[in-house]
Amino acid sequence: MSSVEGPGRAPRAAREVLSALLFVIVHSAMRLPARSRVARSLLVPALVLVAACAHVPQRSPLPMEHIEDAEVLGIPRVRMWGDAPPPWEHDWFEKSKAEIKERYSGVYGRRHTYLAISGGGENGAFAAGLLLGWTAAGDRPEFTSVTGISAGALVAPFAFLGPEYDDVLQKVSVGLTAKDVYKERGLIRALRTDAMATTGPLQALIAQHVDEEVMEKIAAEHRKGRSLNIGTANLDSMRPVIWRIGAIANSGHPDALKLIHRILLASASIPVAFSPVLIEVEAGGVKYDELHVDGGATSQVFLYPIGIDYDHVLEKLAVPGRPEVYIIRNSRLDPMYEQVQNKLFPIAGRSLDSLVRTQGIGDLYRIYLQTCRDGLDFNLAYIPSDFTKESEDEFDSEYMQALFDTAFDRAKGGYDWEKMPPELEEAPVHCR
Repeated sequence: MSSVEGPGRAPRAAREVLSALLFVIVHSAMRLPARSRVARSLLVPALVLVAACAHVPQRSPLPMEHIEDAEVLGIPRVRMWGDAPPPWEHDWFEKSKAEIKERYSGVYGRRHTYLAISGGGENGAFAAGLLLGWTAAGDRPEFTSVTGISAGALVAPFAFLGPEYDDVLQKVSVGLTAKDVYKERGLIRALRTDAMATTGPLQALIAQHVDEEVMEKIAAEHRKGRSLNIGTANLDSMRPVIWRIGAIANSGHPDALKLIHRILLASASIPVAFSPVLIEVEAGGVKYDELHVDGGATSQVFLYPIGIDYDHVLEKLAVPGRPEVYIIRNSRLDPMYEQVQNKLFPIAGRSLDSLVRTQGIGDLYRIYLQTCRDGLDFNLAYIPSDFTKESEDEFDSEYMQALFDTAFDRAKGGYDWEKMPPELEEAPVHCR
């Protein structure tokens, strides 16, 4: 049990209020309506959390001096920072042509196609509809690489495995209800823990659909050279983490599937709304843990680590032509006018919602500039401005179905992908 007393009361109180407001940020980003019961309960916790007793899992945090050498399950090269080249980049570039050709037999000397799926909560129905419509159109490619964050992390494994899993992809997006994702804690209990709701239902959903068979199929594709990468946010370091799911699946470790489940859960765990996920690591023979949350806390969508020499990657893999990059942003990009009440939480929610929107647009700029620099063909899809239906509740089935149908119909007829973020159209950046 802990409490806040004496001179530390004011700063700690401010941090707790900001934590509550952070929930509103991600709540908006995930399109969970502010009128939900979880959101309505925020005001009281913000005022009384400073005096609440905390009942949360005990931690053994990883010391800062080990952040670069901590291992997970002893699996080599299981993850990398999203904001820096991987530490093994040089070693990889030193491999011979014969080694590369054997290890990446399924992608060596072939055209590459990459897919990146953003977060968006119930808006994940947009990605599902687009992918299933693409299947119906008959020209959906086998993606060389698939990345996912948050809601996109739940879609990514099935997008990676292809049309065989389209029915599952639809279930984990359009078929979701609030009770499939979380269970609200009572107010008093929430005040004594680390989040407003538990994610037991989401854990069960992940375990149901990402089973041993799915893991083995991911491992088989990894052995061909294809990659499935999921993003989380490491709260201790405040940095994006990219998890190499194929490497985990192919490791043969008895806890590999459990780790994959925890990564997918962490990527979709909205801070303050849902409990963060502790992931056990080891450094210097000592076990520690790291605190991971929704990947959207650091970026809404990603392609590959910043700073990597991708020209050299393509050269080593003898990739012909320009690789195609497809970005699915499960959100609208146009600003939406709304008359805001002159009250604390409407102002906070609207302001922070704006920050999330512009963060997502910034991520698209970053990826576009990556593709320009590296000679890739950029393609972007996002929720169109003429889709005006509004969600009436958390995971509103009618809203999600309408969004799915919109994306499906447009993809089935041949999706009109944007060639650059819309804000750049007036003054385009010319790629090489």
